[in-house]
Amino acid sequence: MELREALSQIAEIRQQMARTEVFRGFRSATVAFSGVLAWAAALAQAIWIPEPTQDLKSYLTLWIGAAALGIGATGWEMAFRSRHSPGWAREHTWMVVEQFLPCVVAGGLTTMVLVRGAESVLWMLPGLWSILFGLGVFASRRLLPRAIFGVALYYLIAGLACLALAQGDWALSPWAMGIPFGGGQLLAAAIFYRTQEWHHGHD
Repeated sequence: MELREALSQIAEIRQQMARTEVFRGFRSATVAFSGVLAWAAALAQAIWIPEPTQDLKSYLTLWIGAAALGIGATGWEMAFRSRHSPGWAREHTWMVVEQFLPCVVAGGLTTMVLVRGAESVLWMLPGLWSILFGLGVFASRRLLPRAIFGVALYYLIAGLACLALAQGDWALSPWAMGIPFGGGQLLAAAIFYRTQEWHHGHD
């Protein structure tokens, strides 16, 4: 009984440590890669998908593929670093994933529902994706550098701007994705570098 209580207390201490420590599993290079990827996808859309409202399959394939590649690169790095970290750090990683994952699932389900039953409002997707991503950043901000709050706010404002402006002739514009996600990820990369990596490089 005493052993069980001791193990329970150790688990609680590890959880408390994870909540109070700043998560250092993100690296600026990987986050910047996802930002550059968003700009590249926007450029690719501008060149090869000039009429996205008439070619929704190609549009969705491009952006879902770009998102999967960016998330996959980040996830691989987090998994690699977690494997070579102490137990409490691995728990920290899972806490970040659990807080951010709902926004990814919500984005995927929203996309599926709109594609299958509401094609007339698919122009809203870039704005909705940006807002949901921003909510995910908001949800995990307590475990990240304080300045990441600005990134969450950026995504929220960019998403609302897309809903207000990116319709009609501007519906599914490549820059309705490139500006929010390219700019947001590069801003996040700059914050991670400045708060977690810059000092180590100048010691």
